[in-house]
Amino acid sequence: MSDIPADVKYIETHQWVRLAEDGTGTVGITDYAQEKLGDVVYIGVPDIGAMVTGGEEAGVAESVKSASDVFSPVTGEVLEVNESLEDEPEKVNEDPYGDGWLFKVRLADPGELDSLMDAETYAAHVAAEE
Repeated sequence: MSDIPADVKYIETHQWVRLAEDGTGTVGITDYAQEKLGDVVYIGVPDIGAMVTGGEEAGVAESVKSASDVFSPVTGEVLEVNESLEDEPEKVNEDPYGDGWLFKVRLADPGELDSLMDAETYAAHVAAEE
């Protein structure tokens, strides 16, 4: 079974968001998603200052096997991107919930998190896809 931390919220397309104490959200792809992708060779993220919309495309993850759209779990302004992924996209495979994060966003509506899946619900979603 893939690693599914309890301190993040998930969406059906296998992205996650972790809320920080300052109200910003860190976004990445799940362990399950990186396993399915295989060796990640490129990550495309939104520009700093761009607005992303929850459930809509915000980037791309390319592997040796395929390319997959990356969706933002939440709506808000992109504050920071993980620039280290430009030279080391494999961090997404090695540590998807840590060093492999994609971008940080200022949430337009923190209440939006209430509609996302918790770890238990996401685990059931993954199991149903297997």
